[in-house]
Amino acid sequence: MSFRRIPFSRALLAAALSLCAATAVAAPNVYEIDPAHTYPSFEADHMGISVWRGKFDRSSGEITFDREAQTGSVNVVIDTASIDYGLDAMNAEARKDTLLDAAKFPKATYKGTLVDFRDGAPTRVKGELTLRGVTRPVDLTIKRFKCIPNPMNKRELCGADAYGDFQRDAFGMDAGKDYGFDMTVSLRIQVEATRKP
Repeated sequence: MSFRRIPFSRALLAAALSLCAATAVAAPNVYEIDPAHTYPSFEADHMGISVWRGKFDRSSGEITFDREAQTGSVNVVIDTASIDYGLDAMNAEARKDTLLDAAKFPKATYKGTLVDFRDGAPTRVKGELTLRGVTRPVDLTIKRFKCIPNPMNKRELCGADAYGDFQRDAFGMDAGKDYGFDMTVSLRIQVEATRKP
């Protein structure tokens, strides 16, 4: 009787160790966003006669990615005071409490889940944007996603271009609405991230 229990116990232990090892192998990789190559940008209407374009110069965050499991997540943090239209007067206007209110809300965040994988790459992000303390669902379409060995440090480098729209008045930014401004803002996130050791 004891001879049968010993092999069974060993088999159970081996199975548990194998399961733990498989779980460790399947853990998603974590990539740190490169702020020098990541530029959340946007397009917004100006009274229906032109389109204003700007970007944010400072951002950070992480991306997790498991190609085999076809899962992943995105967490981008944006410094709202770093808004840049290429025009100082407009930058100052955008930081005021009628728009970004950067003094009160210095950070905006975008958090999401990578979904709809094709050929090992995600094609969409299902996520939420938090702006001025308000959180709303905002999904992004990924039009490009690619990973390569960084030629300089040999660590894996992934990049993507993601696109999506939101209504700025849903975040308390309705300045210009009475003058005919379209509240739709087109968000673009160009991102590069390096795999952590």
